[in-house]
Amino acid sequence: MPTHNEHLPEGHKNEEIDTSLGYEASDVKITGILVFLIAMGIFVVVTAVTCYGIGKVLNAHLDKEDGPNSRWTKTVDVRQLGNLPSNAALQNKMAEITQTFPAPRVQVDDGNEDVADLHAREDILLDHYTWANQAKGQVRIPIERAMEIIAQRGLPVAPAAQTEPLMTGDSRPTVTMPLTDGFARTTFEQDEAEAHSKAVAANDAATQ
Repeated sequence: MPTHNEHLPEGHKNEEIDTSLGYEASDVKITGILVFLIAMGIFVVVTAVTCYGIGKVLNAHLDKEDGPNSRWTKTVDVRQLGNLPSNAALQNKMAEITQTFPAPRVQVDDGNEDVADLHAREDILLDHYTWANQAKGQVRIPIERAMEIIAQRGLPVAPAAQTEPLMTGDSRPTVTMPLTDGFARTTFEQDEAEAHSKAVAANDAATQ
């Protein structure tokens, strides 16, 4: 019966395998594993130090660009506010913080309240007497009074414009009156006004 030793070249000695350890010792090289682990550790340390240094450089550059802290850049620790929905005092504190925050502030809704406030301020100017320049004695008058004065005195008439004869195929442009005065309440304000009217009507019906 042929054996593997018959295929070995001449001069090659058949090594005896030591099986007393219970495993193949010749295939395991601890040196390569240790070199890999040490290199990996060095890479991790160098990467961490590099990232930390880059962060410090960026923060220093941002601090230089932004300048020193002021009343507009003060830091508020919101963790001290706790659970806002269940604490009215903390809700008031948050409202104070948001009011002191410089404009423009982030809107908490779709902007409906801001538009309503804008129209309310406009209504105050349009419907009441207000100072335009108190030092010079200039006063804004309500728009209804302004319309009455214009109806009584009329508007200054502009001189007639000199027109040239039209060329062949041309026509004079005509200007039509607009269908609106250019101002309209938003849907949010209309809904608020309708809800207020219904509440007033219900209150009047209840009192009767």
